[in-house]
Amino acid sequence: TLFRSAAKEKRKSLFKAFDPNGNGYLSLAEVDKGVRDILGLNELFDVKPVLMRAFQASKAAAKTKSKLGADYVEFQEFRLLLVYLRQYLELWEMFDEIDTSDDRRVSKAEFRKAAPLIESWGVKIENPDKSFADIDTNGGGVVLFDEFADWAIKQSLDLPDDDE
Repeated sequence: TLFRSAAKEKRKSLFKAFDPNGNGYLSLAEVDKGVRDILGLNELFDVKPVLMRAFQASKAAAKTKSKLGADYVEFQEFRLLLVYLRQYLELWEMFDEIDTSDDRRVSKAEFRKAAPLIESWGVKIENPDKSFADIDTNGGGVVLFDEFADWAIKQSLDLPDDDE
């Protein structure tokens, strides 16, 4: 359709802007710089875990014949990168709301206290201690963003007012 063609052309233009050396591959550094300088999203630029997760999730999404394809984002993965940036930013907002100590880690006490908040995002926490242990996959005694994001995606957590 016409809309799809226009959107693809817009993504091509944006990809070229993110790819200053024109090699057809985006490194994490180029994505980082593009988010700040081209998209002007300083708040996203300041949240490296979001950028890292979105980059990692998108860079190997498409099977390519290129030797470098698994290490970089190519044009065919760029749309997914943009989708993942939005998704992981939403998850970061949730994580940050739970992390009341602002140390980029969620303690068991913070998680227990956030159970009603998490329920408002679509998941009822019946047993906070068990849920916390399930999320803390590395057994470190705190939940890191990566662990939270993996769990939140599986649970389909969703902020109620983010679709505006």
